[in-house]
Amino acid sequence: MAIKFKVLPRKNPQDITAPEKFYAAAIGDGEIDLDRLAEKIAYQCTLTEVDCHAVLLSLVHNISQELNDGRIVRLGKLGTFQVGISSEGMITEEEINSSVITKTRILFRPGRKLQKVLSDLSFRKAS
Repeated sequence: MAIKFKVLPRKNPQDITAPEKFYAAAIGDGEIDLDRLAEKIAYQCTLTEVDCHAVLLSLVHNISQELNDGRIVRLGKLGTFQVGISSEGMITEEEINSSVITKTRILFRPGRKLQKVLSDLSFRKAS
């Protein structure tokens, strides 16, 4: 199935007097939640839906805990999770401490199998 996209006009933030250009933006076509994912997995293996749901919830809990402890979480073909930070720039190394950290985020690097999905996509313009 093709990925839907719409067209959006955007100004150049570096030159607000420049004319707008148009860009493609992906449109989500529905969503799937943890319950439905557990149900789909259960149909593909010998575990029950409840077992799959419990495993997925445990996975989320354990990934959260390991990231909180500063660990990189490698999940094989799925990919890797890691905490990333941004900070203010300081003139000297001694000025850097935890108070200059301005943003935290979770970085996800997809595994090879997920990356391959990107090379096999097709697209269609939404009407």
